[in-house]
Amino acid sequence: MDQDVLVVIGVGGMGTAVARRLGSGRKVLLADFDETTLHGVTQTLHGEGHDVTSQVVDVSDPDSVAALADAAAALGAVTHVVHTAGLSPEQASTEAVLKVDLLGVALVLDEFARVVAPGGAGVVVASMGGHMVPVPDEQAGALAGTATAELLSLPFLAPETLGNAGIAYALAKHANVLRVQASASAWGERGARINSISPGVISTPMGRRELDGESGQGMKSMVAMSATGRLGTPDDIASAAEFLLDRRSSFITGTDLLVDGGVVAAIRSARRAG
Repeated sequence: MDQDVLVVIGVGGMGTAVARRLGSGRKVLLADFDETTLHGVTQTLHGEGHDVTSQVVDVSDPDSVAALADAAAALGAVTHVVHTAGLSPEQASTEAVLKVDLLGVALVLDEFARVVAPGGAGVVVASMGGHMVPVPDEQAGALAGTATAELLSLPFLAPETLGNAGIAYALAKHANVLRVQASASAWGERGARINSISPGVISTPMGRRELDGESGQGMKSMVAMSATGRLGTPDDIASAAEFLLDRRSSFITGTDLLVDGGVVAAIRSARRAG
């Protein structure tokens, strides 16, 4: 019997949690830029009984992403696609953040729209940071509708205009949500759905690095003021992805789910009260 295919792009804490949660009974294709990490996670999941293969991918390279989509389709019916790959402001320059977090997501949305199976679904991991940056309507329209190949040529995305990687990250994550909305029709033409998740502060290696970095104290303060008062876990994100990829959510597409422990709600409530 043919198995459905789960594609997980980015095998950090969230990606690995998703693969474990959804991989049983499916063919799992793992993809990441870091070949050493990719090999390690692949071997671990294989040892746990998963039917898993891997492919190195550079999500900022159109040919690399197209090759990944083709490889997924060659395995069978691509029913589940989860994109978690990204760079944080503490990890990379403004240029690199834009290439991976903005262009990379747009390329994945485009390429997997052509191979996703009818009845399939995808999830893009964005960030609560995308809900905290004001974006003028004109810029939002450009982020949503500009052809993927021309995205990084938008004048307001010039590194010297943005100023730092933190602003680039927030704007890229805001754009992820807009691109998912804009891609819902193309995915719908395949009989498939696409949504995004905006995590809060998650206890992954990337998240902990941010907590130890320049913006860490502010992040800790936001967590403290939230309704849950705790860091998120990779399993929190895997649970949300599982729901959005399941048939139970068959009437949900082109939307974003905040999984942030109530941080954004607390900030917005404080602003209104002020």
